[in-house]
Amino acid sequence: MTGFSPEWLALREPADHAARDPALMAALGRALAARTEPIRVLDLGCGTGSNLRALAGHLPDRQHWCLIDHDRALLAAARAALADWAEHSTTDGDDLVLRRAGRVLRVSCHARDLASGLGAVLDPAMPADLVTAAALFDLVSERWIDAAVRAVAAAGAAFYTALTYDGAERWTPPHPADAAVQTAFLTHQIRDKGFGPAAGPQATEVLERAFARSGYRTLRGPSPWRLREGPLLDRLAAGKAAAVQETGLVAPEQVIAWREARTGPDRAAVIGHADLLALPAR
Repeated sequence: MTGFSPEWLALREPADHAARDPALMAALGRALAARTEPIRVLDLGCGTGSNLRALAGHLPDRQHWCLIDHDRALLAAARAALADWAEHSTTDGDDLVLRRAGRVLRVSCHARDLASGLGAVLDPAMPADLVTAAALFDLVSERWIDAAVRAVAAAGAAFYTALTYDGAERWTPPHPADAAVQTAFLTHQIRDKGFGPAAGPQATEVLERAFARSGYRTLRGPSPWRLREGPLLDRLAAGKAAAVQETGLVAPEQVIAWREARTGPDRAAVIGHADLLALPAR
């Protein structure tokens, strides 16, 4: 299963938060505003808690977050990062209780492998009001998405996902190897990441179709990264070059030249993502 380091997630968090479509987050907030009980949020592949930090201010004042990740080290990092983020933090048993901006959040962390689906994390005794994730669904298969959507619909939950890669990239200045590198990278994107052949850039369309079949209405918004030269752009270019090299579809010297061209002043990139909100038709 694909894993990510706390350092990488911390490096990308400001770009992630800046990229999210504000209209979709506002629409999600309106959809849940009338809830009188604490809303229960299930966060899939939570990493270090970035999705919570981005969304909490758009949700009702009382929230219970259930953070799911297969990596116990990331869950430990999430607890530490969230305690630092909160204005006040205490523990209640294994849960964190956080206060920030007038909101009270109870946070529980659970190590679960999502490869087999959502059955192990959607608790019928405590149904989720919202199932959410960030930068996850391009890594999973179409079959996994279909099963996940059926599980969300059976629970009657709202659904929101952010930062699903859509395959659109523009790097500047342009380089002669751009097209070949991008074609190879997209080939790498649909490889099995632990959930079956990945949906990759088609993931948002797959989600929309699956939710439509379940009677949900969907709203979609763009969330591109807009990056200038700096550590995040350097890491992104290095990671992309490494993925392209794994495919063997581009000559090594071309990949090296492309990677070297992405380091230095006056470098920039726009990396396409999409956000999706799906709500039960009522």
